Amino acid sequence: MFLQIHTLVSYPASLLNRDDAGLAKRIPFGDAVRLRVSSQCLKRHWREALQRDLPNIPDGLRTRHFFTRVVLPLVMEKGIPEDTAKTLTEALANAVIIGGLKGLDMSQPVLFGRREGEYFAAVIKDSFDQDPANPVEILKKRLSDKDEKENLRAMKKDAGLTSALFGRFVTSDLLSRVDAPVHVAHAMTVHAADTEMDYFTVVDDLSREEETGAAHANQAELGAGVFYCYVVVDVPLLVSNLTGAAEKDWRTQGSELPRQVLAALVRAVAAKSPGAKLGSTAPYSRAETVLLEAGRQQPRTLGNAFLEALPMKGHVIREGTSRMENYLKRIDEMYGPTSDARFLATIHGDFDFGCEKTTLDKAIEGVLNAIWS
Repeated sequence: MFLQIHTLVSYPASLLNRDDAGLAKRIPFGDAVRLRVSSQCLKRHWREALQRDLPNIPDGLRTRHFFTRVVLPLVMEKGIPEDTAKTLTEALANAVIIGGLKGLDMSQPVLFGRREGEYFAAVIKDSFDQDPANPVEILKKRLSDKDEKENLRAMKKDAGLTSALFGRFVTSDLLSRVDAPVHVAHAMTVHAADTEMDYFTVVDDLSREEETGAAHANQAELGAGVFYCYVVVDVPLLVSNLTGAAEKDWRTQGSELPRQVLAALVRAVAAKSPGAKLGSTAPYSRAETVLLEAGRQQPRTLGNAFLEALPMKGHVIREGTSRMENYLKRIDEMYGPTSDARFLATIHGDFDFGCEKTTLDKAIEGVLNAIWS
């Protein structure tokens, strides 16, 4: 069972996502080069929104300093002397992370759950209590035990909300890799990219009498556009990540938690704006067209509706919604209905997506009911 989220959102003059040269990201598509917002950028901002909106669900930490700033303090709180605590934490870190460690810090950020940190500290404390004179050997023996390895792998559901949604990649015999149930396409404009360089200056307040010009001058690339964003959620995998159950058993699990998470995710996709240069562009927009679909067939993007770029004139979001509608009809004519249920929320007129227009909240409720019907 899949949940598909399609949105159209318009941003006035802004710089939503920059490349390594500080310019707006781009991608060639169809007959034109488009402005682009990377999936990594989108997920980062949605994660922040979800942490705010779902404070009751534990989340993880993506950091290089998990063992120094989370595990080690927890170990010392349990009464283990600092030098011994450092030695034991380093032994555990080297067992959990294969390579890429300098002392206790990792060479790149890895996503860990706070509960994993608590469990690591408990394992270290137990090893110390068994043999305070030689706890490292006790710890290494425990971590090499088959049952303990299974315990650590089973803790993937405790790696936090971010891991449950967007996955976790680790190279470790002890930690579980978590597959991502939320698949996010790079957002792109439905029309050709059109940008300009914004030249700006700064005046030094204390040097106005001596300086006749600016104390600083620079430029930044700005663009405006209507972006199509596409997200797919593998619902059984999400339920599995949240509960620890097998994917095939997703319907036998309680639906309250996954419904809460999916509702918050849809709202974040529709209403959370990414953006660099917040202070000088205020790039805060909400999606004006949201199409939600539930179904068992393989998902399919509607981005190909925009292979021929829309002209940058008139009401581009309305035209974009119409283009999505026509493309969806043609796909359905070719393959038959490509989803089991559809719900449309838009501020732009009436469109025939095979469903009635409604509010975003009712669309979310309707698609979740369709998933769990």
